[in-house]
Amino acid sequence: MIYITGDTHRDFYRLHSIKKNNDNVIIILGDAGINYCLNEDDSKLKQYLNDMNIKLFCIQGNHEERPENISSYKEVDMFAGKYLLKMNIQI
Repeated sequence: MIYITGDTHRDFYRLHSIKKNNDNVIIILGDAGINYCLNEDDSKLKQYLNDMNIKLFCIQGNHEERPENISSYKEVDMFAGKYLLKMNIQI
């Protein structure tokens, strides 16, 4: 199943009602807030989201660092295009 939402601003309560499996994809249309602080808080949030076992596809908004400025993100081919993906956790 594909779900679309936007402007989560680090609040992912909407994900709790979604069945947790790797077949589900959630597209966040900007302002996810996952790379907002660029510190341990972001790392903890990423681990929390990773533990939910849901694929996230996040389109950057104006409330997060650009992925190309984060060294742990690498360009990958996916969905017939090139994207920056966090490499040390599965998303």
